[in-house]
Amino acid sequence: MMNVSKRMKMLGFFGLVVLVSVATNLTTNLLTKPNGKEEQLGSQIPANYAKFASATKAMETDFTVAAELSVHAVVHVKVKTPIAQQQQFGGFPNDQIFEYFFGPQQRQQQQPRETPMQEGAGSGVIISADGYIVTNNHVVEKSSEIEVTLNDKRTFKAKLIGNDPNTDIALIKIEAENLPVIVFGNSDDLKVGEWVLAVGNPFNLTSTVTAGIVSAKARNIGIINSQMKIESFIQTDAAVNPGNSGGALVNTHGELVGINTAIASQTGTYSGYSFAIPVSIVQKAVADIKQFGVVQRAVLGVEISDINDKLAKEKNLKTLEGAYVGKVVDNSAAKAAGVKEGDIITNVNGVAVKSVAELQEQVGRYRPSDKITIDVLREKSVLKLKVELKNRQGTTGVVSAQTSDEVLGATFKEMSDKTRQQLNLEYGIEIKSLSKGKFADAGIKPGFIILKINNQPVRSSEDVQTAYDAAINNGSQEKVLFIAGAYPNGKVIYYAVNLAE
Repeated sequence: MMNVSKRMKMLGFFGLVVLVSVATNLTTNLLTKPNGKEEQLGSQIPANYAKFASATKAMETDFTVAAELSVHAVVHVKVKTPIAQQQQFGGFPNDQIFEYFFGPQQRQQQQPRETPMQEGAGSGVIISADGYIVTNNHVVEKSSEIEVTLNDKRTFKAKLIGNDPNTDIALIKIEAENLPVIVFGNSDDLKVGEWVLAVGNPFNLTSTVTAGIVSAKARNIGIINSQMKIESFIQTDAAVNPGNSGGALVNTHGELVGINTAIASQTGTYSGYSFAIPVSIVQKAVADIKQFGVVQRAVLGVEISDINDKLAKEKNLKTLEGAYVGKVVDNSAAKAAGVKEGDIITNVNGVAVKSVAELQEQVGRYRPSDKITIDVLREKSVLKLKVELKNRQGTTGVVSAQTSDEVLGATFKEMSDKTRQQLNLEYGIEIKSLSKGKFADAGIKPGFIILKINNQPVRSSEDVQTAYDAAINNGSQEKVLFIAGAYPNGKVIYYAVNLAE
């Protein structure tokens, strides 16, 4: 669960939250008699009365069917995560520092110690009968082991298929068949005041159902730590607590409308409001992970901000709704479409957007190369612009899961025998060349000999890839490669390469 404190501080994977929504009861100036006839209480009938069901129907709160349809498809997710040990020299123990660079040393043999583990728990939602389960990225991102317990008490080991820190969504899988699933609903149809249920496992209490109303939509609360984050949460007032993260938010038909993710609390437990990722975002992320291994993020290429009264007065804007364009990025989709600084984006493919969160949610549904139409308010005119969306690299192609070579910007070669003998090294790999990438950013130079990454020996480029993959899958905030190595002149250097966006 993520807890949003006064400082909107994110908690770890084991503090997990579930979201619930409620629908307000409709009251009118009509009284329904036992015979079904309506008697007017006031002198005037609201003009919009015909839009709503009778007060009797609005007060129906039997959630048993919705609970029965959803509770069996919500699972308990348990994870084990290695606890980082206190180390020096960028993560390398003092008593092994010479061995890293100059080969094994004569010393008293020590028995290997098991890595201490920290346990955490959350929830997940079965979305296919063959074992695909969606949960929060922060539930599983740092874990080395994932275990899933079904509502019928069967337990399975789970595999991480892929994750998306930008939306806090992860997809895991268990080897099972004929599992109960939740039907996907439509989060766009949710209305403020509508009843919803949160289903999950707070405090390790399995199969817990709570109810509440949708308090707001398209909330951006600043809890996802990513440059390309998409926050457009459904806010509810259901009772949710640690352990609910990754669980289901369902409507009164038992359809999945969101994945519970965070709570707003000063204590870390329920105190009034919680937040769920809309199923419209969940479906896109899951589909991309299954098909491509990574989410295909479409971007407009603009720097945008919400419009408040101060900005409206400063820029002489005539509206407080929409996303204000502060800058248009060169070679971007927006630039090619004719978007200009000072424009206000108000609509995407016929859907009105009143805020940055709503714009991000709408654009986030598409992939690079998709064509959309946006409405922009420019001075007093509304313009319709056709946009061909691009990826972050400024192209329309499909983005594959990046390799270490692409991100680090390095090519490798074996050490020469001369260097190996001169430095008395038993293993290591030399950097042949560097291009733009994380290694160059960290100050690493060609010729550097990598001996260990994150305390693991490196003998080949495959070992570099393995270390990179492990770091990427071990958390959005701690994606760091601690590198120990030496240059051919014998100078020992330690580098910390930050892989976070």
